[in-house]
Order: sequence, then structure tokens, then C-alpha cells
Amino acid sequence: MTDPLDGRIGDAWAGEAPNGSHINLVLARRGSPTAAAALGALASPRPGHIPLLACLKGAGTAIRPATIIANKVTIETEELARITWGAAQLGIAQGVLDAVAEALLDAEEAGEVLVLVAVWVDPKAHDETAVRVAARAATRDAIADALGPPSADAVRALAAQREEAANAFYTGD
Repeated sequence: MTDPLDGRIGDAWAGEAPNGSHINLVLARRGSPTAAAALGALASPRPGHIPLLACLKGAGTAIRPATIIANKVTIETEELARITWGAAQLGIAQGVLDAVAEALLDAEEAGEVLVLVAVWVDPKAHDETAVRVAARAATRDAIADALGPPSADAVRALAAQREEAANAFYTGD
């Protein structure tokens, strides 16, 4: 039998550049291959990319469900480190707890669920509060996205737009 939560993927953006936040996340059930992959991410730091557990007040206050944060942007400055591992981390923790408070994630199952969050913070970000607020909203929305997969009609609507598609990083014809 397939677990209705394990392996769900969500995506959301909140805020305005450069102080917005882009969140990709995966929900996992403890003991699953998905959870093993997420734990592998936590155990695999590399220069400029140091995964951590989301905490409310610092070490020793990890939230539940346990939430692993991985930064998508290489940390090269102290300001980006402070904003990513401070403001974005706090916002992500708050967003997960918002999902628990709204019963998107079941508090009774918090010990059995793992959340992996990949966060993008613009290296030009400068407003800690705006980044925290954006990360909070984007995390909550990404969880909702993961738990409420699109209808077949929504997928067909996306497919119908494929020829007019655009991307902020694509400059070709």
C-alpha cells in the first residue's frame, strides 16, 4: 500500500525579490526510502552548503515534524549566511508549524514525518524580516502544494501553455 504522505513534493514562492523566498520541499515518512534520502542530505555538508535542522530559538529547539533545511545558494558572505541560516530558517520553522496549526500536517504524526526544505535566498537579500516572512509563507504554501496535488484539469492547463512558457533565467528565443 502506498503511503499518502511519503514522497509528496511541494513548491512555492513568497515575497518580492531580492527579499523573497523560493521553497522546494519533500515530505517523508520515517523509515521510508524518501526519509533515508532526506537524512543523507543532512549528513552531506559541503563548502557553502551546510544542511541543518529547523529550530525556533537555536540549538536544542528543533521543531516537529523534524525539518531539514538545505540552502540552494552557495553561502559566500556573512550577510547571506546570517539571513539564510537565521531569518530563512526561522521563517521555515514557523511555516511548518503554521501547517501543523492549520492541520495540514497532523500533530499526532509529527514524530513519524520528516520535511526536507530546499530554500533559495537571493544573495542580494538585505531585509531579514522580509525574508523571514517570505520563507514562512512559502513553506506553508509548499506544504499545501505537496498535500493537494493538482487536478488533471490543472495539469492539462499547464500543458496547453507549454509553447508560451517563459523563465526568468532564459534569454533565448
